[in-house]
Amino acid sequence: MLKIIYDIRHFFEKHGFYVSSRLADRLGMRAKNVRLFFIYVSFATLGVGFALYLTFAFWLKLKDFVYTKRTSVFDL
Repeated sequence: MLKIIYDIRHFFEKHGFYVSSRLADRLGMRAKNVRLFFIYVSFATLGVGFALYLTFAFWLKLKDFVYTKRTSVFDL
């Protein structure tokens, strides 16, 4: 059973993850470290995008409070 798992892993590392392996060989690193780097970067960029979304939502809500359309001078 363990050999089957290793064979499947080897197949995907050789064919499916060839980009990471080739980049790791070129940089002189382990392929595992390159894959982990891509995973961490994807989580970090997702967090940055979510933070920007919340910032823009807050800014637009604040803008709506400040720049409300007033029909008269007495609406203050």
